[in-house]
Amino acid sequence: MDLNSASTVVLQVLTQATSQDTAVLKPAEEQLKQWETQPGFYSVLLNIFTNHSLDINVRWLAVLYFKNGIDRYWRRVAPHALSEEEKSTLRAGLITNFNEPINQIATQIAVLIAKVARLDCPRQWPELIPTLIESVKVQDDLRQHRALLTFYHVTKTLASKCLAADRKLFYDLASGIYSFACSLWNHHTDTFLQQVSSGNEAAVLSSLERTLLSLKVLRKLTVNGFVEPHKNMEVMGFLHGIFERLKQFLECSRSIGTDNVCRERLEKTIILFTKVLLDFLDQHPFSFTPLIQRSLEFSVSYVFTEVGEGVTFERFIVQCMNLIKMIVKNYAYKPSKNFEDSSPETLEAHKIKMAFFTYPTLTEICRRLVSHYFLLTEEELTMWEEDPEGFTVEETGGDSWKYSLRPCTEVLFIDIFHEYNQTLTPVLLEMMQTLQGPTNVEDMNALLIKDAVYNAVGLAAFELFDSVDFDQWFKNQLLPELQVVHNRYKPLRRRVIWLIGQWISVKFKSDLRPMLYEAICNLLQDQDLVV
Repeated sequence: MDLNSASTVVLQVLTQATSQDTAVLKPAEEQLKQWETQPGFYSVLLNIFTNHSLDINVRWLAVLYFKNGIDRYWRRVAPHALSEEEKSTLRAGLITNFNEPINQIATQIAVLIAKVARLDCPRQWPELIPTLIESVKVQDDLRQHRALLTFYHVTKTLASKCLAADRKLFYDLASGIYSFACSLWNHHTDTFLQQVSSGNEAAVLSSLERTLLSLKVLRKLTVNGFVEPHKNMEVMGFLHGIFERLKQFLECSRSIGTDNVCRERLEKTIILFTKVLLDFLDQHPFSFTPLIQRSLEFSVSYVFTEVGEGVTFERFIVQCMNLIKMIVKNYAYKPSKNFEDSSPETLEAHKIKMAFFTYPTLTEICRRLVSHYFLLTEEELTMWEEDPEGFTVEETGGDSWKYSLRPCTEVLFIDIFHEYNQTLTPVLLEMMQTLQGPTNVEDMNALLIKDAVYNAVGLAAFELFDSVDFDQWFKNQLLPELQVVHNRYKPLRRRVIWLIGQWISVKFKSDLRPMLYEAICNLLQDQDLVV
């Protein structure tokens, strides 16, 4: 395919392929499909989507066809595979300039470069990484950003390869560029923190975007780039430094309000910091051991004390709770029943956990979970009234605890209660004791607290088996509460019947079932759909 003569023809057909008229669109798509296997077609596409004077839609389509062609024809064994000569030319052309002005097209170009890198880097494309490293050093803002975007997508793609030989190549790559990636991230982070008070939103957003991209690169290198990361001082230095950086960024959120254009990016960056810790803990639990103490101190202080007031947001709280949960429940940190059979690494991690989770700490976490995080919010109560069916579709099961606050708090409570039930059972029993008897229907806060405590008792049913005389409690406390028909008692009626459902398979005399069935029949007459 002669480039000069072909470019005009291909450009014309691509233009037709962007048409809304099916009579024009269909023949154009057919023609492009025929050209997919023609030598030189992808060189023409490269010329088209790198020509910034052409229509954006045409360039976008050219990028997509190029990207799809990589999947189909780039491998040497593929039918109608591209020639090595053309691939070499295309590789060189892809990294000649990182100056794409349109964000969406720039992202697609970065993705397609990463696709080629997955197949060819580093053996057939050794110059890719050095070129990217040089390009992210340039002073031109656009080129620097586009190169950094590509650097991230390439790193992400190479990190995802699973074969042993590919893993070895990525380990070599990571050890070779880790220092540079760290210094790059530190540079952009410091630049952002210096600019954040300047009032220049465009400059702040630009440096924050670079901070985010460089952190994404570091995340992949840190989590996937080392067999024994705890032996690398730079890796551990970066991970230990995350906590201080997180504090700095959380403080920035005080000055960057919810209406600020930077707010979304700032929250994304904060969440990305926590993802680095969570991923590292998941992949390298023993390498994470030196970070256990700091992670727990940080997470507990921001989630369960006044330190987090005014700076935390829901997704961050969820991430911190997940970090606590993963440390508490991590099987690598649980010694065998016979301590002598446990590895020294396990015993060390277990020792750190036990030293942190003292009685006062556990008590405070339990009380805060129940009395603060378990409370039904104003938003939930409003949803109850406006969309009762939607309200009852709770986010339970699956991985909802990883992303949503209510399932997350409940799962954390269950795991902590299971792990430290001897310490926490008296705490929960004491909370139950304070709620004996009916609650004043005018005191909405008291009703919500009782709902929260009942929720905790239901979640911990299996742990409380020997500590609660549920049959007596059912007759003396729960059954009378089911019979309160006041409108404000709706949340409690619903919670009580749910609570009984939790306990019925744990500890419930068959003699009491007729009383329960009668109560259920009465509830079925309730006008409230949720109850």
